[in-house]
Amino acid sequence: MTGTFTTRTVDVTTDSAETMHDLTNACTAFLREVAHGRDGLLNVFTPHATSGLAVIETGAGSDNDLLAALREVLPADDRWRDRHGGAGPGRGHMLPALVPPHATLPVIGGELVLGTSQSVVLVTTDRGGPDRQVRLSFLG
Repeated sequence: MTGTFTTRTVDVTTDSAETMHDLTNACTAFLREVAHGRDGLLNVFTPHATSGLAVIETGAGSDNDLLAALREVLPADDRWRDRHGGAGPGRGHMLPALVPPHATLPVIGGELVLGTSQSVVLVTTDRGGPDRQVRLSFLG
């Protein structure tokens, strides 16, 4: 079996705010270009110490609920230690332990397979930098 591997980086601007950014359309467009009707896997990865990726329902309140839950679990206070930025910013560095920086998703017939109302989202609680990259990789 001969497979192909194709990868691309997508730039995301998060406006220096705690946010979720929907990547589903970017994933779908990437697969439309590279999958050519093949089955395989889409790996989504963000190389940032303060971001993660989630597969979650968006638009019905779950996105805001996730951010609220993260605020409870990772409050923005001085309990976090970060040798790079002093007290406080270490909160964002804990995020990938709860919301991993990667997701691997099935592709069938060149189409991303998600459940009803599921979306692929970039999650960030760090307000330090507005620019993020996400790497999309198709193996099929």
